[in-house]
Amino acid sequence: MADEDGNFDWAAPDEEVHTFVNDLARPIGTYLYGRRMYEVMAYWETADTSADQPPFMRDFAAIWQEADKVVYSRTLEKVSSARTRIERDFDPEAILRMKAAAGDIPVGGPDLAATAFRAGLIDECHLFVAPVVVGGGKRSLPDQVRLELELLDQRRFGNGVVYLRYRTAG
Repeated sequence: MADEDGNFDWAAPDEEVHTFVNDLARPIGTYLYGRRMYEVMAYWETADTSADQPPFMRDFAAIWQEADKVVYSRTLEKVSSARTRIERDFDPEAILRMKAAAGDIPVGGPDLAATAFRAGLIDECHLFVAPVVVGGGKRSLPDQVRLELELLDQRRFGNGVVYLRYRTAG
């Protein structure tokens, strides 16, 4: 997810990958974020105002801005994007109600995702494997969780990135 210094610039998607991600994100109505991931993603609140942004990035900014965002944090004082609220506590029952009303809800941020995995809330995993070894840092998948996965989709991109979509089994 990030190297030992917290950077993940090595994972910046090219146009082909970004366009694919845009299409995955287009139907999403609500995102769940941990604080650090939200702070990174809040960039998209104004990314479309920069004239030097390519169309595929402006497209993602519009998609992101149209979705609701829920940030799970005990320390964040205020949000910097529209359609965003802060929740202090992770409540699996509330998320199940949200999911029943809104459909698929992606979870962004490895710590929040680990909590969601442990609560049994993850139905699918969408993984992008970059052709880079960072040698340490923040893991994208949680410790002390074991799930059987069923491969639903895969795609290899020209830059060597591989997309894997799995359904959790059991």
